[in-house]
Amino acid sequence: MASGRDIKRQIKSIQNQKQITKAMEMVAAAKLRRAQEAAQASRPYAEKLKEVVDSIASGTTDVNHPMLEKRPVKKTGYLVITSDRGLAGGYNANVLRKVTQTIRQRHKSNDEYVLFVIGRKGRDYFNRRNMPVMEEVTGLPDAPAFADIKSIAYKSVKKFAEGAYDELYLYYNEFVNALTQIPVEKRLLPLEDMTGSGTATSYEYEPSPEGVLEVLLPKYAETLIYTALLDGKASEFGARMTAMGSATKNATKMVSNLTLTYNRARQAAITQEISEIVAGANAQS
Repeated sequence: MASGRDIKRQIKSIQNQKQITKAMEMVAAAKLRRAQEAAQASRPYAEKLKEVVDSIASGTTDVNHPMLEKRPVKKTGYLVITSDRGLAGGYNANVLRKVTQTIRQRHKSNDEYVLFVIGRKGRDYFNRRNMPVMEEVTGLPDAPAFADIKSIAYKSVKKFAEGAYDELYLYYNEFVNALTQIPVEKRLLPLEDMTGSGTATSYEYEPSPEGVLEVLLPKYAETLIYTALLDGKASEFGARMTAMGSATKNATKMVSNLTLTYNRARQAAITQEISEIVAGANAQS
């Protein structure tokens, strides 16, 4: 059995860890609020852009664009959003497990797919397994701007339009609340519901509706990636806040149990000393 000194040292160590996890929980809670606001603020722009694109498509006959074209799937692209740091519960593991299972089910070799990865955790995970990563972005700030992911968003969309692959899927954690983040798969390209479901526009476009569509479609796809990133950031902070909260509660419970063990050990030591004193007194008498 550990000595009282060892138990006290262990209690002190756990109390220090508890202070750290509590501080991390509070920091994550503050960042979560800002991330939620950023995610909510990005949605009206994406929705309006979709409305404009859909309106142009509905007023244009024989819409022909690579991003709307469905073609036989010979190769697939996957854009996966993870975090740079851990200590966020199952945030990274859940989405990485989902995309890995999907790849194993759909593909027989690495030649049939390519990966675009946001976040150090995802990059390291795929590199350790020798999975083909075409582009990566790491070191994003807590409040990322579109410029931070512009290169990977542009390249992933451009490669599809050039025919490098025939589908592009987006994987990220969808934010529900601080306790719940759902790893989701969304087919980003070819774009769906862009072939005339909106209300026909009465505006005139220069140089032409097709020309405007040529510019807006890539930007719409890039906006969907950025919106998913902001949703993923909110999920990350929610998961980290929950994980650190659980760690703090566990530390409190461990300190309580160790304190009880320490008190029992101390009581046993005192009882032993009294017994030895009584035994010595009896021996002298």
